[in-house]
Amino acid sequence: MKYIKILFLLISFQLFAQQGGMWIPSLLEGMNETEMQNLGSKLSANDIYNINHSSLKDAIVHFNGGCTSEIISNEGLLLTNHHCGYGAIQSHSTIENDYLKDGFWAMTLNKELPNKGMVATLIVRIDDVTNQILQNIPDSFSAKEKQSKIDQNITLIQKNTSKKEWQDVRIKSFYKGNQYLLFITETFKDIRLVGAPPTSIGKFGSDTDNWMWPRHTGDFSLFRIYADKNNKPAEYSKDNVPYKPKHFLPISLDGVAENDFTLVFGFPGRTNEYLPAVAIDQIVHKINPAKIEIRDQALKIVDAYMRSDDKIKIQYASKYARIANYWKKWIGENQGIEKSNAIAKKQELEKSFQNKVKNNNEYKDLLNEFDKLYNEISDVELARSYWTEVVYRNIELLNATVKLYQFEEKIIKNPISFETERTKLLNSYKGFYKNYSEKVDKDVFEKLITLYKEKIPSKYLSNSLKNINVQELTKNIYTNSKLTSLDGVNNLLKGSQEEVIAKLNIDKGYVLGKELSKDFYKKINPKYHDINIQIQAVQKIYMKALMENFPNERFFPDANGTLRVTYGKVNGYNPRDAVYYEPVSYLSGVMEKYKPGDYEFDMPQKLQDLYKNKDFGIYGENGKMPVNFIGTNHTTGGNSGSPVIDAHGNLIGLNFDRVWEGTMSDYNYDPKICRNIMVDARYILFIIDKYAGNERLIKEMKLVHPKKK
Repeated sequence: MKYIKILFLLISFQLFAQQGGMWIPSLLEGMNETEMQNLGSKLSANDIYNINHSSLKDAIVHFNGGCTSEIISNEGLLLTNHHCGYGAIQSHSTIENDYLKDGFWAMTLNKELPNKGMVATLIVRIDDVTNQILQNIPDSFSAKEKQSKIDQNITLIQKNTSKKEWQDVRIKSFYKGNQYLLFITETFKDIRLVGAPPTSIGKFGSDTDNWMWPRHTGDFSLFRIYADKNNKPAEYSKDNVPYKPKHFLPISLDGVAENDFTLVFGFPGRTNEYLPAVAIDQIVHKINPAKIEIRDQALKIVDAYMRSDDKIKIQYASKYARIANYWKKWIGENQGIEKSNAIAKKQELEKSFQNKVKNNNEYKDLLNEFDKLYNEISDVELARSYWTEVVYRNIELLNATVKLYQFEEKIIKNPISFETERTKLLNSYKGFYKNYSEKVDKDVFEKLITLYKEKIPSKYLSNSLKNINVQELTKNIYTNSKLTSLDGVNNLLKGSQEEVIAKLNIDKGYVLGKELSKDFYKKINPKYHDINIQIQAVQKIYMKALMENFPNERFFPDANGTLRVTYGKVNGYNPRDAVYYEPVSYLSGVMEKYKPGDYEFDMPQKLQDLYKNKDFGIYGENGKMPVNFIGTNHTTGGNSGSPVIDAHGNLIGLNFDRVWEGTMSDYNYDPKICRNIMVDARYILFIIDKYAGNERLIKEMKLVHPKKK
């Protein structure tokens, strides 16, 4: 009964929330529905989520596990961001056929390109399973014991849930473990590239403009879901046919205006709106600065090589974009938290909270417990960040050693798996080394290992890096290790299990990487998780306590990679004194930023000609071509590619970014300055039609004029 009461509270607080937040689509009836309609929406909660009839949720797709996409035709045509499709576009590119540089457009169905390993997932239904998950867990259990019991319950429910054989079951926690929802999903495995503009359109402004407003980016790409003859998910086959969806989004030609209703529907990755002040302080002053410095050094080296070598530019384009994206985000996040006084505001909230609970034995020591635990986790979390950023993310040779270390550990425990694991590893390395440059990685290694040696907390520094000359270490490894090429790795992995292990353990690169991985998996990560599970247990109680003690405040569940609705309006904003940003940008702004030959601000000649001739077709507005717009929707990573839907359920834009001043919204959403950035749907259509001349795709879509009804 205790958990039923908590769930009632959760739903009640949802109903009294104000505009903003990331809401569960199956729980919109009531105040959320009313708020949307007060903002101008003509949609009901059933129009958005319905398991008995087609609804908007049937057009919303989790794209390859990291982004969102949406179905925009009755033939399974998918729209997502250019940066979400970037890896696929890159994988099909060569120096002779550079689809990143020139764009790609399949003019017929049989020219659409398959993408091995790419998936697209649809939500069938969402069920609340809170009571089943949290039953029979004694209060006397430790945090680890409680989590173990919850995991057992999750496994049992997943196993016993009724579903079709091609469907999957996932259970996720909400409100820091106070609520659990079950998702029935369908995952399609034959996804083909249909179209993508050149990076001079799809990534116009590149890293300089990333997270900034005004933007002028055509950040979109097109894919298609293929299914078997029964319209069910299937592995790639030439016999597969375009998927017939339950619902697809018509596209509005009417554009947007200030204060228009906007609904963003997608799969936001992760937010932490309810962390205590001590946690935010640690992120801003300790963790983010370390990660920013590491990526800053790596990016400078990679950028220099990319600017001077076309082959390296292709190899590292996707990797560079991925690394740079969060590097810049963390910088803006820190600035936004400082500017909005987020830490001080949380401290004020905590003072008020402490006054309310001073006589409550369950809650009165929560903040002290947070202080103690965050002090304990401080050094090990910093060490974990250094290892993750240096060893796993930015030095590719060391990343290769992590895979080898995991391989060695598996085959020692289970020798029978040797052949299977070796084949899997060799296959993974084929793609890895296709986009690898020894000379780039060598320079990154020397710079980052120096940082790692100097700045990781000393008790977590590997013995082999103590009192070492990093230049000599770098030269030794990149001269002698087999891990600098695919041929070398193939050579290392030839032979019997005993021979392979012997060769690995005399390889200079692997020897260092193995020691670093052992430090991480045996020392750093276990301690981090032991403390973190205690933090999560306190956070769960704190979340419940906040909701009970501040009944008039807005509480929405943090993002956790599940399907969410966020609604708002098209609005400009004041980023600083005496400055106001209009909510819509135009093609004229692209011309103002244009720099011939610059890899960030170059512009295709055909686009220049279309602008010069004002040849905007039916997509222009008063002699101008809209490009991007901003709104008050609360978004985060994972919302990339999310559809922006108007008051009638039509597509009006494509979410792709946030403004730099508002990137702190993962921890402190502030509607005064937090804005999401979207590609205007008309600009997407203009590029497909007037720039690419792909009439077959335009004819496939349903174009509407809802404002003219």
